[in-house]
Order: sequence, then structure tokens, then C-alpha cells
Amino acid sequence: MRLLSIFLTLGVLFFSGCATTKASYDYGAFREHHPKSILVLPPVNNSNDILATPAVFAQVALPLAESGYYVFPASLVQETFRQNGLENPNEMHAVSLEKLYEIFGADAVLYMSVEQYGASYMVISSDVVVKLKGELVDLRSGKSLWSGEAAASSAEGKNSGGDPIGMLISALINQVLHTINDDSFTYAGIANNRLLSAGSDGAILFGPRSKNFNNEGF
Repeated sequence: MRLLSIFLTLGVLFFSGCATTKASYDYGAFREHHPKSILVLPPVNNSNDILATPAVFAQVALPLAESGYYVFPASLVQETFRQNGLENPNEMHAVSLEKLYEIFGADAVLYMSVEQYGASYMVISSDVVVKLKGELVDLRSGKSLWSGEAAASSAEGKNSGGDPIGMLISALINQVLHTINDDSFTYAGIANNRLLSAGSDGAILFGPRSKNFNNEGF
């Protein structure tokens, strides 16, 4: 009996290990209304840098397209709103779902905001930080399909130790270099990829154009 019990226990562990892992994020609405096309609105800028919205908006299409979705071109979206007298992202975000569907015919709309963007100088350190939030909403039902946030920083992987005088000088140099090289744009791309790339629990699901569609493993 003891031997049988051991075999049964091993069998349960084996089949449990082989079972599909259940996602901790609730994808019920996403799977029910799985969109094929996504309209991305220019992000609302909650940072102190006026370049935040164009820098982030210019880089949203790639991760979504690589995840298997048709994404409306940024230039088309902006021009359509401009022709209708809207140039401010806050005004664009206030347009009704019915109107967005009537004009663009997309399956879903992605609302984004830039919470932090640019280099921050704090005496002995100067780092670029970009923080984003996003919510995907079904245009016909109005249901929220997914929401998430992501960040990228030049401080990642840095060693915080060292001589205080040297760190002060380094911070001043980095502050100048970040501005000259426009490093914020680079980290905006990294943050976009982290927020809008499919494949992990909590991220968006793969779209119909991806070979991994309905094959996330959770």
C-alpha cells in the first residue's frame, strides 16, 4: 500500500507539472473580444517634458504589429483628428467610443499616458526614466480588455557605489549627454516594448496575425 501511495503521489506531481499554467491575469474579456485591429491614440502627457507624447507615440506600432495586430498608422490618426479640429491628446481621449468606431472602424482602442519622461538630476546621479500606462478597450462593447504599465531607466544595472566627488562629476556629465543624445527617446522605445509586447502573463495576448495566436501557454 505504501508503494502504491508513492506511485500515486508521483503521478499527481507529474501530471500537475505537465498541465497548462493558469495565467494570474484575467484575460476573460480579452479572449471574448479578441481584436484584430488596434487604434492607438496619442498618449496623454503627465510628465514635464513636451517631447514625451510624440516620442512615445512614434514607437507604439512596432511592438503591437510584432505581437500580431494591425495598427493604424500614427500619421493617419493624427491627421484625421486634426481635420476634425482636435490636436490635444486629452481632447482625443474624450471622443466617444461610438465616434471612434464610426471614423476608424477599429476593433479596439489603446489609451496611453506618459507618467514620467526625461532625465532627472539628483546631485550624485542623473538618470533617464520613462514610465507608461496603457488600457485596451473594445470599441463596440466598451469593455476594458487589458491594462498595464511599464518603465525603462538608464539606472538599470548601474552600480550605485563609488567616490562621492566622482559620482557628482559623473552625474553632471551624464545630464549633458542625456540631453545631447536624446536618450529619453531610446528609453521610450524600451518602455513601449515592455508594455506592448505579447507573450508573458500580464501582457497583451498575441493577435490573429501572429503564429503564436491562442498559444500563449496560459
